Amino acid sequence: MTRLRSGIGPTSWILCLAVCASVAGAQTVDWPSERPPRPLEARRATFPPYEVRTLANGLQVIAVLHHEQPAVNMRMLVRAGSVQDLQGKAGVATLAAALLDQGTTSKSAEQIADQIDFIGGALGTGSGSDLSFVEVVVMKDSFNVGMDMLADIVRRPAFAPEEIERQKEQATSSLQVNREDPAYVAGAVIDRLVYGLHPYGLPSTGTPETLAAITQADLQAYHARNFVPNNMILGIVGDVSGDEAFAAAERVFGGWPAAELTPLRIVDSPPPTRRIVIIDNPDAVQTGIRVGQLGIPRNSPDYLAFDLAVKILGGEGANRLQRVLRSERGLTYGASADLAARKRAGDFVAETDTRTETTGEALRLMVDEFSTLRRERVSQRELSDAQAYLAGTFPLTIETPNDIATQVLNVVFYELPIEEIGTFSERVQQVTPGDIQRVAQRYVLPDRLSIVLVGNAAAFVPQLRRVGFSEFEIIPIDELDLMSATLRRPVLQGGSTDAPVDGPLLARQ
Repeated sequence: MTRLRSGIGPTSWILCLAVCASVAGAQTVDWPSERPPRPLEARRATFPPYEVRTLANGLQVIAVLHHEQPAVNMRMLVRAGSVQDLQGKAGVATLAAALLDQGTTSKSAEQIADQIDFIGGALGTGSGSDLSFVEVVVMKDSFNVGMDMLADIVRRPAFAPEEIERQKEQATSSLQVNREDPAYVAGAVIDRLVYGLHPYGLPSTGTPETLAAITQADLQAYHARNFVPNNMILGIVGDVSGDEAFAAAERVFGGWPAAELTPLRIVDSPPPTRRIVIIDNPDAVQTGIRVGQLGIPRNSPDYLAFDLAVKILGGEGANRLQRVLRSERGLTYGASADLAARKRAGDFVAETDTRTETTGEALRLMVDEFSTLRRERVSQRELSDAQAYLAGTFPLTIETPNDIATQVLNVVFYELPIEEIGTFSERVQQVTPGDIQRVAQRYVLPDRLSIVLVGNAAAFVPQLRRVGFSEFEIIPIDELDLMSATLRRPVLQGGSTDAPVDGPLLARQ
């Protein structure tokens, strides 16, 4: 047998290995340590021309001329949402919005669906805490048809009994799914802690009990009280002229009489107070953590600077929480913080999920990051990263008629100047590290944070005490009641609660 032999002897192999080791060592030492390349400069975004008029009945109409696509977006915004729910009838606003396109006094739900499909359009309805909306999107040649559909749906919903029952059944099914979702439970409870019994803190789609109590008369009364022209904003965005838009608005809405608006009387949100609530789920293998506090209204002059501060804490472009909890400690797959925009008072909430055995460490680090944001001035580099994200993504938010309609109506709804849309990127870049420190010191209160933990309490409670959290409440998940002032279901005689045998039903915000 002939053997093939290498021309490298033992001594040469040793020398080769030594050289390779030396090279590898040099590569390890010299490996680049700089951060990824900086983002490209944001391209300038030009907001299209617009006109604003108010009809004699008080309906605000905004026409935005956008001729890049042969399409028109018509969106009606109503200044009413779950905040206007009837006492004891939580879910009225959400149910009413879901029923708007499910039949009018002249068309069935099927006829409405067939008509919008026939013209190749799209139709949607929805609601939130402060507002409800109806949106119709059509091609330019169907503009008048779309306006007729919008007016019919907004002004003359049927609220047919069979459709009401169908929507109630769907909502109840969603509640049954939500109760099994730890992320939903954590989010719903943090809202209750931050907002108390203010409507912002209550489940907007109600509970099975409140849904069952809602009648056709309740829906009709809610609609009659809130769906009036002087309580609405209409945005018409797309391939139309200003004269076309205002003429169409006058034709379908001009004869609709204004109505007296009843002043809204609601409880105030409680001042920020430290409260730690543990929702005990013994079967959980990880802990959902939410840490938050009352924020500021959307129309606050500090909103933009505070939004950037929250992005530095846990948002796009910066995210200290992600760096500390995931990159440095390996405690989670993701961590974030978000600032909610609302009419009266928003909130800001940080969230993550971690292994049961690392619950205490993760919570301690999250709260410490709130303190650091308040105490220490942010670097220009960190602020620039957050600014680059906001300014860089802004052009994407005004690309289509639908995007533009969203921007314009939000600005008008929150009583901000429309001109601010066109200067958004410039205003973002004007925020300084000093501005971030000022708003953080004013609005971030680490000793008054609300904290929610959803998981196996017995497994992580000892950890909380070791890291400085000694006062907390523990609520078994089958006793949780979001509509109760104590967050617990009432105890009946004999020590039992009135919870259903298969556990509590929660509602999606």
